[in-house]
Amino acid sequence: MAHSSNRPVDWAQLVTENENRLYRTALAILGHPQEAEDAVQDAFVKYLEKAPRDLRDPAAWLTRVLVNGCKSRLRLQWRQVTELPDALPAPAPAEREELEELWSLSPQERTAIHLFYYEGYSTDEISRITGVAPGTVRARLSRARERLRKLLSDV
Repeated sequence: MAHSSNRPVDWAQLVTENENRLYRTALAILGHPQEAEDAVQDAFVKYLEKAPRDLRDPAAWLTRVLVNGCKSRLRLQWRQVTELPDALPAPAPAEREELEELWSLSPQERTAIHLFYYEGYSTDEISRITGVAPGTVRARLSRARERLRKLLSDV
């Protein structure tokens, strides 16, 4: 979506085009629906307050702000995901074990996996969004893939 100096061009359109994608990203990182909703709202507020007037790619800017906000939330000591949220359905015990393994990936690995496979970002784009080196992004993807490969081979 092109962005001109009279930000936001169409606030409702910006929210509509990005809210679901941002929510899925936040949920993948944080693992809790309410916190994911809060993180998305925070990202939109920051957009209104701080987005540059000459912003060419609002979706990428919002994603970067969201990921950084999620990282900040994860640093809070009182907020640690230790088990799979009940909001995710897993009717059979075997399915629950598989989902627990997915949630056992580090937040950094979940972030890399989500942005790469679900949002379609390249490792260089993920590097810019998360503020880590491209090699670190590739290493996180590799570690997460290996853990998931092990999970699938054990099934």
